[in-house]
Amino acid sequence: MTQINRSDLYDVVVIGGGPAGLTAGLYLARARYRVLILEKDDFGGQITITDEVVNYPGVGHTSGRALTQTMRNQAKDFGAEFLSAEATGLDVNGDIKTVHTSRGDLKTFGILIATGASPRKLGFAGEAEYAGRGVAYCATCDGEFFTGREVLVVGGGFAAAEESVFLTKYASKVTVLVREPDFTCDAAVSAEAKNNPKIDVRYNVELKGVTAGKGGLREATILDRGTGETESWKPSDDGTFGVFVFAGYVPATELVRGVVELDDHGYVVTRGYLETSVPGVYAAGDLRVKNLRQVVTATADGAIAAVELERYAKQMSEKTGLVPPRPTASAYEQAEAQTAAAVNSAAAAGTTPAPAPVKRSADTAAATAAA
Repeated sequence: MTQINRSDLYDVVVIGGGPAGLTAGLYLARARYRVLILEKDDFGGQITITDEVVNYPGVGHTSGRALTQTMRNQAKDFGAEFLSAEATGLDVNGDIKTVHTSRGDLKTFGILIATGASPRKLGFAGEAEYAGRGVAYCATCDGEFFTGREVLVVGGGFAAAEESVFLTKYASKVTVLVREPDFTCDAAVSAEAKNNPKIDVRYNVELKGVTAGKGGLREATILDRGTGETESWKPSDDGTFGVFVFAGYVPATELVRGVVELDDHGYVVTRGYLETSVPGVYAAGDLRVKNLRQVVTATADGAIAAVELERYAKQMSEKTGLVPPRPTASAYEQAEAQTAAAVNSAAAAGTTPAPAPVKRSADTAAATAAA
């Protein structure tokens, strides 16, 4: 085995700084493993563009950026390390793996792939500008924000048919824009959308653009693919509306193509505890095959994978005799100790002490800090 400098070795390198990667970093660092979270763009992932998050358990109302900033702070306080760089390649053979990055190579026992997936964009005018501010890609996440208003659903597949029905729980009316002469999914799935009195389905049409005014989106331009004519569309009450795009997702798995097993759509195939086809390489979050892509499922993935990677790193350390320089104390513990010392000092002085600190788990700390 090539000589490894212990000071340069990690127990785990996490590739991707979204909710899955941040959670994994938190759990690994709290367990006193040396972990580095690598992110090429913005720590926090896609959820950072979401202005309102109201369905994350234990947190009544927050923004995506605030929620993930809390996650990052927690991971940092427990001793996780961070690096802004792009992973450019992986060497996964052997006990010591290498993550090649735009800022040098990283040596590690285990790797967690948490690079996520992004909704496929259509490129209509205003799509990028109003993403998260009228243009949405997740009915479960954002449907409630359009209660009592009309929405356009763009797409003709399974997701568009199913989610258009879901959106009728909130929207006053749903208009589905299908490029083809009919839905492309199974007839049994599309039938419910077609037969719903709150849903109007238009075929052979394409959304070309949206414009906004006071309070949100105000007007859409729709192309008739048969005649080539365009029309201006507005909701019947002349108010604001929402656009939900369901054109599928694109997993960020180019880095691991040919390295680990992927399905036909490019998603990472994982086993029961999120291990991939390569020992020591795990996957968490939206890039893996799963039936629900939400922040809460990403964080759950991160925790599960982290616990498994703890075991793997321990085994590799015992096998190789190499022990990375793991954290022995954390900012979190130091803050707890300072609080306890202040309480004890107040008690000794005979003054009324503040309530004794409650030893919190990471989960409790997360809920408290995020709220």
